[in-house]
Amino acid sequence: MKSKRTYRARSILTLAALSAALTAWAEEPNPNRNAYFGETHLHTSWSLDAWVFGNKITGPADAYKYAKGETIKHPLGYDIRITTPMDFMGVTDHSEYVGVTKQANTPGSYTSKLPEAQGLIVTDPNSKEQQQRAFLAVVKLLSSPPVKALMSPKVAGTVWKENNDIANAANEPGKFTAFCSYEWTSMPDNRNLHRNVFFRDCAKVPEMPFSALDSVHPAELWNWMDGQRKAGNELLAISHNANLSDGWMYPTDVDSLGRPIDAAWAESRVRNERLIEIKQIKGQSETHPLLSPNDEFSSFAIWSVLLGLPAESGRVDKIVGSYARQALKDGLAMQDTRGFNPYKFGFGAAADSHNTATPYRQENFFGGHAQEDGTIETRMSGHNFAGIDVRYEEPAGLTGVWAEENTRASLFDAMNRRETFGVSGPHIKVRLFGGWDYDQHLLNDGDWITKAYRGGVPMGSDLPPLQGKAPSFVVWAAKDPTAGNLDRIQIVKGWTKDGQSFEHVYDVVWSGDRKPDKWSKKIPPLKSTVDIDKASYSNSLGSVELKKVWTDPAFDPSQHAFYYARVLEIETPRWTTIQAKQLGIAPPDTVPPTVQERAWSSPIWYTPTDKARKAAQPGLTVAALKGKGAKQLTQQQLEALLIGKAHWYRNNVTGELFKVSYRKEGQQTVYHVGRNIHQPSLVGDVARNGYEGMSAGYSIKDGKVVTLLQDHPLEATFYKLGDMVYAARSNEFGYANYELLAKPPQLIDPLPKAVAEKIAKKNQADFLHYDSEVK
Repeated sequence: MKSKRTYRARSILTLAALSAALTAWAEEPNPNRNAYFGETHLHTSWSLDAWVFGNKITGPADAYKYAKGETIKHPLGYDIRITTPMDFMGVTDHSEYVGVTKQANTPGSYTSKLPEAQGLIVTDPNSKEQQQRAFLAVVKLLSSPPVKALMSPKVAGTVWKENNDIANAANEPGKFTAFCSYEWTSMPDNRNLHRNVFFRDCAKVPEMPFSALDSVHPAELWNWMDGQRKAGNELLAISHNANLSDGWMYPTDVDSLGRPIDAAWAESRVRNERLIEIKQIKGQSETHPLLSPNDEFSSFAIWSVLLGLPAESGRVDKIVGSYARQALKDGLAMQDTRGFNPYKFGFGAAADSHNTATPYRQENFFGGHAQEDGTIETRMSGHNFAGIDVRYEEPAGLTGVWAEENTRASLFDAMNRRETFGVSGPHIKVRLFGGWDYDQHLLNDGDWITKAYRGGVPMGSDLPPLQGKAPSFVVWAAKDPTAGNLDRIQIVKGWTKDGQSFEHVYDVVWSGDRKPDKWSKKIPPLKSTVDIDKASYSNSLGSVELKKVWTDPAFDPSQHAFYYARVLEIETPRWTTIQAKQLGIAPPDTVPPTVQERAWSSPIWYTPTDKARKAAQPGLTVAALKGKGAKQLTQQQLEALLIGKAHWYRNNVTGELFKVSYRKEGQQTVYHVGRNIHQPSLVGDVARNGYEGMSAGYSIKDGKVVTLLQDHPLEATFYKLGDMVYAARSNEFGYANYELLAKPPQLIDPLPKAVAEKIAKKNQADFLHYDSEVK
């Protein structure tokens, strides 16, 4: 007979095994994937600029505590806590002189003994003189040539190892993921070209990260990343703040080294930069009202500054080349005309806070730059630093990831395949699938997610080759339980034809019983429930969940296209309105009093087959035009043709007719453009300008007509072939799409024939009656 002790031991082992089995079962990877929310861009006191801003207390370990829901200290000493804990985080301190101030002020450290670090040492934290000296030393360090002594493995390598050790300590597979990551901070001439670099496996990271002190050129960062990958170290880069890049984030002709952009450059970028940061504290990088004039939601979180630019500088941050939607459209046009697309990226969002912690909600906003915006009085006074008016700051965004489980490998792989979405702050969930034969009733099926994966592709993917008349998309969104209800889901489509690119924003599903406008098809806005004086709102309107199977009504199988979903919440009070109420002052009129929080899915791309492309009517290229004997008009010929005159044109891609008046004073006005016409990229808001009679400057230089969109020059070259004159715009990839008409055209009559005949008969009768009265 076996002893009671033996039975008890076996029982304990059995229970332990059962418990382990249940735990394993509970953590079994979900093939339909879960939504995980996390931070991909955060700075602590280890970043040199954060130290300058006054963050000198907390480091990466504190950042992970905050992400998990613990209370930590703001750099100014008060307690801060996140509204909703995260699932993952990557601390991305600047790799340039990372941790050098920390090490310099650690007695006995290698760095503290270097002559180059002595100016950074503060022995008395209460000494304003020492603090000012250290501040000036940091500023000098950032503005001077690289200091080799502070870039050595004994300095940068030591901090990098400590950073990764902290990430490993915070990592809890299945519960919370801490990535090994950093920021490459390239900023030539105040142009933001920053990237955050993430590693799949912390056990394989290099001895030191590649920093902007090694090179400020993205192509050389990608070369280093390729080398890491060849060594078995998987990694990816996430670009951020394209909106502050002065047009350098998304070039179409030459790169930062001045080299022509080619297929190799495009492949290197797509291979290494899988995601972009679409929104953060310093605004959104989706689009701009001048780039998307027909998008009524394009004015969200707009920033127009160049960081650190001297106040007396007259430079303006260029919008062309600085926004994701335009880059996606340019990428399609480059694919169609040149055979490569450098701009196939997924979406995420993040913080860029320099506080070690970040506010993600309007009602919990405590700034992101330590003493520069750490008090309500400083924020609401309109304090300016480094080119930033702090009232324009936004709560941080987050990256949503659809992954099988909460582990480094699963999350990284999802980011790498671009199955990600960005949210402006609240934890809105959004799914997007694309395919050719989704059933309209699919979403009524309890297993619709499995069937959506099986029948198509998720966000971040390419549609399978053409298999039907038009693609269908399954789109679903659920609100954050602690935030505003949902207003609508839109699908943003972009496409290209003959070097021109276009966009259309479709309202596909919305809350309430609103009806689309009969002609524009746009959905009217929900009534706002925001009480500005009370800084409050009601969730009495809107939906908890929205879903739809939507088919593109204007699909052309010969055209490259992309589609992404944008989810909008109902209006809620902006943080400036909330904090104005707290102070008993009027909300600032420099920013909107309300906000519509949102989410963006990564795009899905469609590529036409060779057969579909060949079936389309080809456009007229400049090369073909010259091959027919066309000659470019000279400076003198252009001046004689245009100055002081008005001409009608036809856009031969869209068939649109419009008139341009060229005044002698160097101003031009474009007329007869409709609000609902699909305008080609980079023309601005021509419908409004023509209606209001607004003009823009033009000049004729080197035989080309030069106009500006904001500060970006766009050139039109004119060619004559026989009696015909054609024009080619510099952003339309080698096509001559515009034809100058010899005489004013007969505008298209939109009236049905029967109605037109009835009106003509009435007019004739009225004229005869009038004529007899006169006689």
